[in-house]
Amino acid sequence: MSLTERQETLANHAPADYSDLKALFINCTLKRSPEVSNTEGLARLSEGIMQRQGVTVDTVRAVDRDIATGVWPDMTEHGWEVDEWPAIFEQVMASDILVICTPIWLGEKSSVCTKIIERLYGNSHLLNDAGQYAYYGRVGGCLVTGNEDGVKHCAMNVLYSLQHLGYVIPPQADAGWIGEAGPGPSYLDPGSGGPENDFTNRNTTFMTWNLLHLARMLKDAGGIPVHGNQRSEWDAGCRFDFENPEHR
Repeated sequence: MSLTERQETLANHAPADYSDLKALFINCTLKRSPEVSNTEGLARLSEGIMQRQGVTVDTVRAVDRDIATGVWPDMTEHGWEVDEWPAIFEQVMASDILVICTPIWLGEKSSVCTKIIERLYGNSHLLNDAGQYAYYGRVGGCLVTGNEDGVKHCAMNVLYSLQHLGYVIPPQADAGWIGEAGPGPSYLDPGSGGPENDFTNRNTTFMTWNLLHLARMLKDAGGIPVHGNQRSEWDAGCRFDFENPEHR
């Protein structure tokens, strides 16, 4: 995407250096490559903003990968012959920012998106070196596209799931585009108005910068403060604000 002179000036005068950050976009379209994904089209806008700031951006089109259904870290240990999720999970853990991207079907996030959330959940019991849950210190957002209502509904579901697992959600952490209700052009279709939609472009830009700002803050702070939130300490009997007769 080409920038105006004013946009170039703003991009070159960011308040911090983000070049050590890593972001992962998981596209939960139902369309396998090389079929055009409208959700990917919107994601590229956010990815481009990050890349101009030197952020390392990786993308996964989940439907192209052999991801088993289930809620265990590696489903080959539970009867599946193949499961590519463990490799994707390594990308998740290597990233400071995770953006879940989904189309809307019947008013809900896609079935592929549900599978990804379930697989993230399957790893949520893991702990970091400080004894906190593994996703602590990372930020999450979501992008939604469709031809029907449901952007906010899908965003609520995805963002709730991410924060429940341990992700930090910044302000304005979602954006989306929908066409007119009923059959009609999709985001990337000629004449849809999607890529030119000011509301979508504004919200996507705000989301992206808020993800960058909060990721920068968390990384500089060393993550979420380690006190009162360590599963390892709780299990060891250190119950923080609760009375604990065994450790008086």
